[in-house]
Amino acid sequence: MIVAGITACGDTGPDDATSQRRPDSGAGGEDLAEIQKRGVIHFVRFEEDSLGVLPRNQIVSQSNIELARRLAERLGVKANFLVVETPQQAMDMVVSGKADVIADNFGATKERGEILGLTEPLMEDEHVLITGKNGPDISDPDQLQNMEVTVLAGSLPAETIQRFAADNPAANISVRELPLPKLWPLLLNSIDKKEPVIALVPRTGAEALARLRDKIKIGARIGEPVPVVWAVRKDAKKLKTRINNFLTKTLVTEVPDRDSDWESIKESGILRFATHNGPGYLLWKGSLHGLDYELVRRFADENDVELQVIVVPESTDLTEMVESGQVDMAGAVTTITERRRKEGVEFTIPILETSQRVLSHKDSPPINSLRDLDGRKLTLQVNSAFIDTARQLRKQGIDVDIKTAPEEFSFGDIIGAVANGKFDATLEDSNLAEVQSALYPDLVAGVVVSDPLPQGWMVAQGNTSLLQQVNSFLESFLASEENRAMVNNYFKPNPRLLKAAKTRIQPGDPLSPYDELVKKYALEHNLDWRLVVAQMWQESNFDPGAESQVGAQGLMQVMPRTAQEMGFQPPLFDPEDSLQAGTKYLNWVRERLDEELPADERLWFALAAYNAGIGHLRDARALAEQLNLDPDKWFDNVEVAMLKLSEPRYFEKARYGYARGEEPVLYVRNIRDLYRAYTDLASGEVARKKTDDFILTTIFASRPLCDSAPQDWSLIKPAASHLFDAKTEKSILSLACFGSP
Repeated sequence: MIVAGITACGDTGPDDATSQRRPDSGAGGEDLAEIQKRGVIHFVRFEEDSLGVLPRNQIVSQSNIELARRLAERLGVKANFLVVETPQQAMDMVVSGKADVIADNFGATKERGEILGLTEPLMEDEHVLITGKNGPDISDPDQLQNMEVTVLAGSLPAETIQRFAADNPAANISVRELPLPKLWPLLLNSIDKKEPVIALVPRTGAEALARLRDKIKIGARIGEPVPVVWAVRKDAKKLKTRINNFLTKTLVTEVPDRDSDWESIKESGILRFATHNGPGYLLWKGSLHGLDYELVRRFADENDVELQVIVVPESTDLTEMVESGQVDMAGAVTTITERRRKEGVEFTIPILETSQRVLSHKDSPPINSLRDLDGRKLTLQVNSAFIDTARQLRKQGIDVDIKTAPEEFSFGDIIGAVANGKFDATLEDSNLAEVQSALYPDLVAGVVVSDPLPQGWMVAQGNTSLLQQVNSFLESFLASEENRAMVNNYFKPNPRLLKAAKTRIQPGDPLSPYDELVKKYALEHNLDWRLVVAQMWQESNFDPGAESQVGAQGLMQVMPRTAQEMGFQPPLFDPEDSLQAGTKYLNWVRERLDEELPADERLWFALAAYNAGIGHLRDARALAEQLNLDPDKWFDNVEVAMLKLSEPRYFEKARYGYARGEEPVLYVRNIRDLYRAYTDLASGEVARKKTDDFILTTIFASRPLCDSAPQDWSLIKPAASHLFDAKTEKSILSLACFGSP
């Protein structure tokens, strides 16, 4: 099934990308032969995150964006993606020839069919009422008496409820339309309240919410079911036929019951792989990543089968799923153990090996050898693999005291308790110990306490045909340089994140080789150029040829798909192209955030979203509110929630799932520290003459920020205090905000 959620059926809101991303050239609209001659097919979509939510039980290649990419491959052309705010904008782009295909969950209506060529339905959706556990009875539309129904602004559900309200005037139904960034948090945060909101959403969105919050009530359908389609220009008949043939052949809505041997897998064309959301399978910057996912996806592609990923909670036993034949294979960075073998599975050759290491407080006696553990206390989760390691240490004669943490303590809580001195020490995977030390400066990594533990995938015992096929693939791929780079990407600390934010620039010296370019594009998007320089250092260390394992390119490490949506064609190794795309994207992210946020918080949130994706930021803000933290403050509040999104009890209920929370936390922290250093340098006497005009221009260009003038002034003042004394601050801000009297 196509990924669909709150934005299904062409529903969208102001939160989506702006029309500024439309290309200035390369217009589409031609039929198939002309598109193939041009060599590029232009897709237009609504959602800012291609997957909408983390796919938890589906064939992963069947998200709209993946289907579009595969269609382009079949046509022998490149795929270019454009993002718009509303279905109407998408329709206008296709009709005018600026785009070829609406490749998103587009609701088919009679009116739309008169304007566009609509494909065969990919699925059918309907609009249903939802509310929280304490909400009213919504099992019958007639119950909607004197109630307010919340919908996504400009969506088909909005049209549906408006029509229903007009047809039933005695019901006195009021309709509240909200943009996407306000609707989703409102729904999630009101579920447990005494008077939760009532909303009308596509059923796919309602079911997605119900998977994340078990207290959601799904009620009556309003209106008729709506076919979900793609769309092309009305006269593009050959293109429409080719798309219909492709979708009919590609879409698989149900995997039949079958055996798990290799012959059965090939015959069905689908490989069923079970995993947990976590480091092995995660949504990052709008794309699927993770070591298990990338490896099994390569295996599936190499053998020309579709990959169906079944994501289950941490409490679900993957071993049982494999042994019972529910799936063909399973793995989630899974340690190879004899206990699991006795439960009916066999393992592939090891994919990865990891050891374990001690973490303790820097002011405590160092633990640099096993004997240093004598008399020390290790606090661990009761069911963790670390408990087995600690018990093995005692068997070896090490007099270590093993303490189990309170049941409500997550692993992150234990790490934090060691960092603040509440617990003496704990254990962590060696590859993550250095990351934890960077996150918590009071932590120090000590002795390695275990041999490397092998990890692999599981297949059912006796399934030798599948095991041989997978092992043959792994033996070849694991020896490659590509695999080594991939393992480093997922299981080694990012050296740029761990590098201390330092600067050796002297007052008057350039901050970077690209200062003039940075000033040009920072000013264009109302950004402080020194902040952009700090971000550029964090992203690429000023290396224009930098390319990350996940494909981010250039000085600003912009993902190719994001660059396309900003109107720039990858690759982005040209410094000017990268800076243009990066500053435009940072500004776009900032504009997606609440306007009432203080300017400095809006900036930190924008940087976090630039790094991790706006979806994970929204999850973190929603979680911060649940944890009684301030969802409008990054440091010591939302950053705390972001770290918790790597813990199962939190990310299993998050829309975007597991997040590598330490990355955006360190990212924002490092940029802030370097920005402060650059600000101090740029306000020195030598640099001052070069920056005064820029500072003044920035102040007078900052009128959208004037509602939070005191906070804004605190950001500007360190670099501009020499320009104004305390008596003139108020008048300067007044002039900047309201113009001449």
